[in-house]
Amino acid sequence: MSGRIVKVSGPLIVAEGMADVEMYDVVRVSDKGLTGEVIELRGDKASIQVYEETAGLGPGEPVESTGSPMCVELAPGLIESIFDGIQRPLDVIRKAAGDRITRGLHIDKLNHSKKWAMTPVARIGDKVVGGDVIGTVQETPAVLHKIMVPPNKEGTVTWITSEKVNITEPCFKLKAEDGTETTYPMLQTWPVRRARPYVEKLPPEEPMVTGQRVVDTLFPIAKGGVAAVPGPFGSGKTVIQHQLAKWADADIIVYVGCGERGNEMTDVLMEFPELKDPRTNLPLMKRTVLIANTSDMPVAAREASIYTGITIAEYFRDMGYKVAIMADSTSRWAEALREMSSRLEEMPGEEGYPAYLASRIAEFYERAGIVRCIGSDKTREGAVSAIGAVSPPGGDISEPVSQATLRIVKVFWCLSAQLAYARHFPAIDWLQSYSLYSDRLRKYFNSAIAPDWSALVEKTMRILQEEAELNEIVRLVGLDALAFKDRITMETARSIREDYLHQNSFHEIDTYTSLEKQYAMLKTIITWNDKAQEALLAHVHLDKIIDMPIREQIGRMRYIVETERKEKFEALSKELDAEFAGLTEGGAE
Repeated sequence: MSGRIVKVSGPLIVAEGMADVEMYDVVRVSDKGLTGEVIELRGDKASIQVYEETAGLGPGEPVESTGSPMCVELAPGLIESIFDGIQRPLDVIRKAAGDRITRGLHIDKLNHSKKWAMTPVARIGDKVVGGDVIGTVQETPAVLHKIMVPPNKEGTVTWITSEKVNITEPCFKLKAEDGTETTYPMLQTWPVRRARPYVEKLPPEEPMVTGQRVVDTLFPIAKGGVAAVPGPFGSGKTVIQHQLAKWADADIIVYVGCGERGNEMTDVLMEFPELKDPRTNLPLMKRTVLIANTSDMPVAAREASIYTGITIAEYFRDMGYKVAIMADSTSRWAEALREMSSRLEEMPGEEGYPAYLASRIAEFYERAGIVRCIGSDKTREGAVSAIGAVSPPGGDISEPVSQATLRIVKVFWCLSAQLAYARHFPAIDWLQSYSLYSDRLRKYFNSAIAPDWSALVEKTMRILQEEAELNEIVRLVGLDALAFKDRITMETARSIREDYLHQNSFHEIDTYTSLEKQYAMLKTIITWNDKAQEALLAHVHLDKIIDMPIREQIGRMRYIVETERKEKFEALSKELDAEFAGLTEGGAE
């Protein structure tokens, strides 16, 4: 099917003679073979968003339809790869075309020549259905790639290769009920805009441990959960995304840099190969897929990058893995939608965004979740946890992208410019943030970590809220006007803020805190608060309580290494008890 260009408007072109194409079909534009996607049909005219630079195109140039939608290639070779928004490998492009991507460059999305050794799991004569694991490939030392029967395919295994093959060569053969035999390669292709199938979605019951104290303790996210990180410029959205990518309790990380500045993506590309994965002690890239779509790349590819990332995440989910996808930032994606919508001359919604903005955002986040995977193995479960950064102009979260996101997600980590300017990182505002998973995860924390975990967290939040109220009084009449018990509350809140919630992402020990260490740290601070209030009732002078030597040790407990955690915190607890005993015995007024 071929047509002719009649209009060029930036990344949008209109072609006539396209009556037989379908929505979201991929087309090749002009003799240069630029990649585009049909996004609107009117009669025989098709509006096409082009994923490459359109400078120099003019009316009359040909447009050829491929007859298929935008698809990703799913096979061994995904892990450690760095793709652009439409899954072109950037390292291969650089070798072929230099530092700038040449227009109309068509390169295999995955390496079609590399041979992989597959270990058969199924046996000849086995009956298999879509989603069943046929064999495994050790893709990296950290990831065992499971070769699955494509969805909606089934039959009896009649042959499995025992030799090294590339991803396009036959690796197994199935015989259908009608007697026809079909060979299948390792490679699967899947349309990016269509969610991969699953049996059922399950309720989330376990937290995705991130090692970030303010997140895990106060605003946890579940495995298979969705979270938003809105915040103004300079408040640390990207650093938080990096921290979650580095330390989150997930088997596979998919990091999508959607319209981000090139230098930030460079940091990711430079850091990840150097970072040691705490779970495997291998470089973090050994279980990571990166999609880099920087702000200087064609605007239309931003939308594709989001869908490319979530489809790759679903593929690994179907293997039974827990996947975390980081989208940084969905605001840039929404801006691309707005630009394309205005060029299509659609009726604008609020602030010029298209009327379908909320439904598009919902489509993305709804593809996350913990699911029972398709296949004969009824116990196989996989999860996709989606964390999207939002960059509201001027930090105003009342704007449409933030509000549409908040209606979908269940975790809201609100970044505060005020905290960031005060050098408090992560700059998550504990008074505005929330997690709707907290009640569901309470049972896990209380059984797996400590029976009083939830009680400690509730008391911590109550102290921080009381501090906010007391600060109003302090601003009006000064600190000396507060009752002594309120002064202790203020001191405890300061300790929670500075010694617990503040976390240095660049310190080798403080960058990650296990749940057990988080509990021990918080228990120590709350124990000091309770004993300090008791000491006040025993008429111990306030200054003596505030100036206790143990408080310096409490301030340094974040630097206790995990291997020494138990002994050090037991010693700290004994020291705390001894100091308070000394105060109440000889320190009364």
